[in-house]
Parts: sequence; structure tokens; C-alpha cells
Amino acid sequence: MSRVRQAAKDDVAELVRLRALLFETLGGDFFNPSSADDDWRHTLAAVLKEQLASDAVRILVVDGNNGLAACGIGTIEQRLPGPHLRNGRIGHVIGVVTDPANRRRGHSRTIMHSLLDWFREREVARVDLYASSDGEPLYRALGFVDHPDPSLCWRP
Repeated sequence: MSRVRQAAKDDVAELVRLRALLFETLGGDFFNPSSADDDWRHTLAAVLKEQLASDAVRILVVDGNNGLAACGIGTIEQRLPGPHLRNGRIGHVIGVVTDPANRRRGHSRTIMHSLLDWFREREVARVDLYASSDGEPLYRALGFVDHPDPSLCWRP
């Protein structure tokens, strides 16, 4: 079984590497716009360092032989409560990714179980995520279903 731990400041460079790997894997102009440069990596590193201390963020990792084998991030957002969101707390799973040399070992599943436990402890009303085609079977096996809300986005 994978040993999951909370990320530390020393993990930030590896977290940036894994997030870049995720974007490369997803491909397409949305995740890899032709106008992009590497500045986003420096900004990501700064944000990750800040988020490590946040009570509303959980960054989990699994160690590998040469760096991190896998990571996953959970965030909690406070929205307005309603009949479909009893307390307004929405969890988001962001960037669950496993290094190719460490795949098919249960790392993502173990990270997800830990994140879901963390969300339950904080009484999150709903957890959202975007699934890659490779990750979708795992998320469905964990009980994730198609989102009931229509989703649109706007990019200024």
C-alpha cells in the first residue's frame, strides 16, 4: 500500500514537475496554449508554498525512488448555502497525478481515499473534480458521478 503524507516546502519543485506532467498528458491548446511560457511554474511554486499552510488546502504526496511518485490536492471553498449545498462547502480535487514510472501501484487511489476522508472530516457538502479519461474509472469506482450542473467557463 502507498504511504501518503502531507507535502512540505521541500516538495514544491516536485509538485510543479508533476503538475507540468499532468498538463503535458492532457495536451491540447487549453492546457498547453501556444502563447504560454514557463512563468506559470514560478507562480505555481509560490502559490503552493502559501497553500501548504492553509487549513482549506490539503496537498498529499507519495514518495518515489527519485522524487515524488504521486500527488493530489484538495481544496475547500465556502459558497452560499442552499437546498443543494446545506452548508455551502464545496471540495475540489485538483491535479491527482502519478509519475509514469510509478503508475498502476495504487498511489492515486490511496491519495483519493485520504482526500475524501479529509473532506468528510470537514463536512464538505459536495466534492467536484475534472477527470482525465485515464482517471475517470478510478473516480467512478469511488462514487463520483456526472455533475448535475451545466458547466461553462469564461476566459478574459
